[in-house]
Amino acid sequence: MAEKTFTDEELRERLTAAQYQVTQQAGTERAFTGEYWDCKDDGTYHCIVCDAALFASDTKYESGSGWPSFYKAMDGANVDRIVDKSHGMVRTEAVCGSCGAHLGHVFPDGPEPSGERFCMNSASLRLDRADES
Repeated sequence: MAEKTFTDEELRERLTAAQYQVTQQAGTERAFTGEYWDCKDDGTYHCIVCDAALFASDTKYESGSGWPSFYKAMDGANVDRIVDKSHGMVRTEAVCGSCGAHLGHVFPDGPEPSGERFCMNSASLRLDRADES
């Protein structure tokens, strides 16, 4: 897992309460409430904490879950996987490999070609829209 590169004080100043709760305390936003769950804009999704590029919009799909879902991380993106045994379940947590921020979870029920669903929290992401680059 990555080493954190920001102080807690800096993160509390820079992130919204929701962004901090999700990325630093492994929180989860409510389904169908995040900024990107239904976003169809082209671009690149970055870690809200360290700005690492994580997901391309062309791998985003409608999973019906209410969270932004991707079938793979960007080539070369550093998304680490950790066994998460919280809440009486065993899941695979996805964290930013650059800074360790909690992103969401990975499930084995996604579309081909990967068969995976990276179920992310909007609060952990920032979209760099293609038309704004």
